[in-house]
Amino acid sequence: MSNKYIFHSRISEHDFRRIIRYFSVDIEASKMAVLAGLSRNTINRIISAVRRRIAECCELDSPFKCGEVELDESCFGARRVRGIRGRGAKGKTIVFGPIKRRDRVYTQIVKNCSVKELLPIIQQKVDAESIIYTDGFKSYDGLVNFGYRKHYRIHHGKNEFAAGRNHINGIENFWSMAKVRLSKFRGIHKSTFYLHLKECEFRLNHHHEDLYQILLKMFRKRPINLS
Repeated sequence: MSNKYIFHSRISEHDFRRIIRYFSVDIEASKMAVLAGLSRNTINRIISAVRRRIAECCELDSPFKCGEVELDESCFGARRVRGIRGRGAKGKTIVFGPIKRRDRVYTQIVKNCSVKELLPIIQQKVDAESIIYTDGFKSYDGLVNFGYRKHYRIHHGKNEFAAGRNHINGIENFWSMAKVRLSKFRGIHKSTFYLHLKECEFRLNHHHEDLYQILLKMFRKRPINLS
């Protein structure tokens, strides 16, 4: 059966477009299977391929041009691990991300929150002429020495949360949105967390656009392969 969106598949174009439409409006895989009249296994294979392609597109996205950029990290995982607190809490996945205000976000899983781990990501994704906003975490000390001359900080430890344009509300709101969205899956395996994270990133970056049409165009240009 010919399908311009998938190589070597028995899924019709009509069914594939239905699945992409359901995915675009964030319908759960179990409900997709019922609505599309396909097995849960088939739906899972297609959605996994869709998420892999989304992740590829996110990684290929160009660096942020100069503007206002917020930097922050967050831990994803169990809500609380007894006796463990702070950044890099044991058993959780640490994610770092810059967000350009009124534009888009980028996320990356990191081993820890050290300068050695975070700085290469900042240098790769954030233009040196950008206005940088961070909290008071020590890993952001000395950004000026690496060319980021416009660096402003908000010290949460001193009960500072916003002072005019000096805040990191945008990236913190994204972390909250991502955690709420991921919680509906009632547990995500570490091997697939990256793909779900990138889906959250992609959805935010295109929230004012027709996600259905964007995805169809993506797969029409380069079909996926389920084999």
